[in-house]
Order: sequence, then C-alpha cells, then structure tokens
Amino acid sequence: MPQRTSRLLYTCSLIACGFAAVGARADDWPQWLGPQRDGVWREKEIVDKFPAGGPKILWRKPVGGGFAGPAVAGGKVYVHDRLLAAGAKNPENSFSRKENIPGSERVLCLDAASGEKLWEYKYDCPYVGLSYATGPRCTPLVSGGRVYTLGAVGDLMCLDAAKGTFIWSMNLLKEYGLAQLPGSGWGFAGHPLIDGDRVICLAAGKGSIVAAFHKDTGKEIWKNLTAREPGYAPPMIYENDGKRLLIVWHPESINALDPVTGELYWTQQYGDKKFVNAGMTIPTPRLAGDTLYFSSFYAGSVMLRLHGAKQPEIVWKAHGRDVLPDDTEALHCVMSTPYIRGGYIYGADSYGEFRCLNAKTGERIWSTYQPIAGKSMRWGNVFIVPHEDRVFLFNEGGDLILARLTSKKYEEISRAHILEPKTPIRFDKPNTRMVIWSHPAYANRCCFTRSDEEIVCILLAKE
Repeated sequence: MPQRTSRLLYTCSLIACGFAAVGARADDWPQWLGPQRDGVWREKEIVDKFPAGGPKILWRKPVGGGFAGPAVAGGKVYVHDRLLAAGAKNPENSFSRKENIPGSERVLCLDAASGEKLWEYKYDCPYVGLSYATGPRCTPLVSGGRVYTLGAVGDLMCLDAAKGTFIWSMNLLKEYGLAQLPGSGWGFAGHPLIDGDRVICLAAGKGSIVAAFHKDTGKEIWKNLTAREPGYAPPMIYENDGKRLLIVWHPESINALDPVTGELYWTQQYGDKKFVNAGMTIPTPRLAGDTLYFSSFYAGSVMLRLHGAKQPEIVWKAHGRDVLPDDTEALHCVMSTPYIRGGYIYGADSYGEFRCLNAKTGERIWSTYQPIAGKSMRWGNVFIVPHEDRVFLFNEGGDLILARLTSKKYEEISRAHILEPKTPIRFDKPNTRMVIWSHPAYANRCCFTRSDEEIVCILLAKE
C-alpha cells in the first residue's frame, strides 16, 4: 500500500475513534465557556493522562490572526479571524493605536472531523485606533442554526450556520454614535450571549453600555447603563433568590439587570475602587452558591453575596498595593476566568503566578509558576477548564496540561506542546514575547485550539 494512502487510512481511523464512537453523547462547545457558559467540560471517556509523545493531533489547518477562541456545534468548527490587506502589517508596538490597518475580518467554518473548509464569510474591516490589532476577540455564538460574531471594532453579525449566508449586521460604534473606540482602545471583547429571542452584548455610548437585539433581525429590544467605557467582561446570566440576573461588570461598577426588559435591579461599586484602572474588567464573573466572584489585574478581587434583585453585600475585598506579585493580595487576574470548587478559588495572578485562595476569606493558600512558564511574566496567562476531578489548562506558550488542583497543591499529570505562539506582545523593546491568548473549545472528546496561523484538533478520547 502506498505510504500516503496508509497515512490517510490511519488518520481516518483516529477520526473515527474521536468522533463516531462518541455518537449522540458528544457535547458541543457553541459559545464562550461552553454549552452552559460555565467553562466545565462534561463529556465522558476522556484520557486520564496523555500517551507517550503527547495526544494525537487529528488535523491542523491554517487560519488568520485573532484572539477569538473557536466554537464547535453540529459537527462544525467556527473561527473568527483577521486577514491583513496586501502589503499591510501590524505595528511592532502592541499598544500602538495610531495606525489605520487595512484588512478584513472573516468567519470561517470547518468540518469538525476533517478540518476541511466548508464556507467563509469575509467583510472589509480596517482597524483604526485599536491596540493589539491581531484580530477579533469574541468567541462565535452558535444557536438555532445561526452563528453570531462580534468583531474587534464593533461589527455584530448574524450568519446562517450551515451555509454562511448573510442574515443581518450592524456596527455598534455607528449604531450608538461613537466616532472611535471607547476607553483604552482594546476593542470589543465581551462575548455575546443569547437569551430567548435576545442577543445581549456590551455596546458603548450613553445609555447603551449593554444592549439586547432580536436574534432574527438585529432590531434593538432594549439598552441600558451609562459609563465612560463598557470594559471587556462578558455579560452573564445567573439565577439567585428566584431572580434571573444579567450581570454586567464595567469599569465603574457591577450591575444586575432583568435580561428580558433591561431594567436595572442594582449597582455595586467595585470594592474601594470608583473606576477599575485602564478599564480592565475582563475575567468572567464566577458564581459559587449565593456568592459571585470578580478579579481584575489592577483592582484585585471582590466577593459579593447575592440577594436576588436586592442590593448585594461585599463578603470580602482585596485590592493590593500594586500589580507585582509581592504587592498583590488574593488574585489579580488579567483575562483568565478563575475556577471555584470546594470552597477554593484557583487562577492566574497578574504576573503568571497560579494561586489557590480560600473562597470565604480571600486568603492565599499556595502559589506556583509551574502551569505557565515556571517564572514570573507580566500578564502571564492560562485558561482553566475543569473536567471531573482534574482540569485541562492551556497556557500562552501553547502547552496543553492535564492537572489536579486541591487546597493542598498543584499536581501536574501530563503536558504536551501543541502550538507555537505567534502573537508578539510588547511593553517596550527588551520585553517582547510571543503568546497565544485564545480560549480552546472542548467538544467531541477533542480539544480545538488556535494560534494566529493555525487551528488544531487534538484527540483526548480514551482508546
């Protein structure tokens, strides 16, 4: 048998193991943090440790730039990326907002089993006034046969999920009368959510920091809140004391609204902070029982106790003196969503130190640099996805890690290098490093993860 044919048959057998054997029990990952928007991977028959040489890569395919993690639904993978125009390039300084960078954003749909392109939808999208101009930030949202995307400069779009045909779109800056990106210029990064007939997302402008649009037409249903900027934390819906609370955390306050009408229930200042520095409200708020946890790079941690539509109370707060490891208290997360289990909080601090906290008090129990780079790095990042009694970690260096987290220690089970990071981040010339800052998707007993050049499908099913 020719070698090429043999390899093809071998690849097909791997795909059969990873997909066909899953059958109806396979889970999708159709939005930010998965089917229940809680970051938990619930599929069964997942590896206990990686095989020698690392887990099998079922396929690799080229993609454009971007921080948006993939979504997986109905046997398809959706990627929102960025293609530079001919001759264009991104600025060397990641923070630069001066350049007008021509290019297009693209919604790319791949077959989940083979990685083959099924369709793509491109639209002209110059980046003006955008820091970190690599590409879109928000994970696609797949629901009801449609895929919704929110681009880096505010293009909210709805496409047919099967064919990629256009249904509706708008630009949130134009919709709400803004001439430029708000705040620090990091663009639109709050992952949209769907609730009934409503697509809810962070917008911008006076009275429209958060808005709901009809999922079929894009027509505005309601809008609310005024602030200097919307921040970057995804809107979340949590139920407490018989009320469904839409939580919107912007740099001036934490807010709870009625997700159906947009009515404001309550507003809570972020601890002692009247405004979170640099607008860095980023990590997803985490619910644990009747408490809701928040963490920010500059502003530290706040734990609230919810009382439904009534004003919450601050259980504890820990703002720290600064962002360096010795100056932080509790947890100063940059973009990674913390994980709470059994009365303990786990997450990555401001300089990549992975920490365990007592959820009742915020007291630090232990810390280690092992999951990320083994050393202190400004904004060092890792994404945490629990599965049964352990977690899958994907760090900014392109490593997939299987580990166990307890109140006693961090225990690493397996580690494999999957992707080479290709995005440069630069604070100044001596301090440049390459990173991957897009969240993986876990579906069909596989991990789907991307860099700025390729997306891979990693088989994680037990053989």
